[in-house]
Amino acid sequence: MKLVDMKVAEFVSVLASDAPAPGGGSAAALAGSIGSALTIMVMNLTIGKKKYETYDSQSKEILQEMTKLNEQLVAIIDKDTEAFDGVSAIFSMPKETDEEKEKRRMAMQAALKAATLVPFEMMELMTKAAKVTQNAVGKSNINAASDLGVAALNLNSGLKGAWLNVLINLSGVKDQEFVEHYKQEGKKVLEEGCRVTDEIYAEILKIV
Repeated sequence: MKLVDMKVAEFVSVLASDAPAPGGGSAAALAGSIGSALTIMVMNLTIGKKKYETYDSQSKEILQEMTKLNEQLVAIIDKDTEAFDGVSAIFSMPKETDEEKEKRRMAMQAALKAATLVPFEMMELMTKAAKVTQNAVGKSNINAASDLGVAALNLNSGLKGAWLNVLINLSGVKDQEFVEHYKQEGKKVLEEGCRVTDEIYAEILKIV
């Protein structure tokens, strides 16, 4: 069964178990998907309301864009666990001969790179979601302003969690060019996303 098909209580129970996956990566993706879902909710509470008709067109654009991002963030919850399982599977490969050891080493490096790319993608998605959310601040249903603040907090949490997963996977990668590239790019995405989510939260505090 896919993680996203589980009931909340079931997912939390699996997360709390001694199973190595799902773990922090999938939890980070879930946080991001919750954040994006809250922004969608606020748009649904804004569109069609006479008080906010000036922003109706923009709200519809935000809804459309965030719906796509939400779908991607929901999908990546399972994608992260699948990437981790790909790394775990390498440990069962034979390592008796030099040829087997080399094959195992190469497979592990490929799996670690793949496992790095998934949380990095998460970071990009959540930063995009944060920017879309920021466009709604002050231009959406004021009764749901706190929900935009919670959206920003969830996106911030997910973003930082995804970054930790990028780093832990990079720690095992031997390709230094790959490591440096994703460390540098990851830091840029992290800084940008955190700046936006912090700005949203600060603005919401002025409203509520």
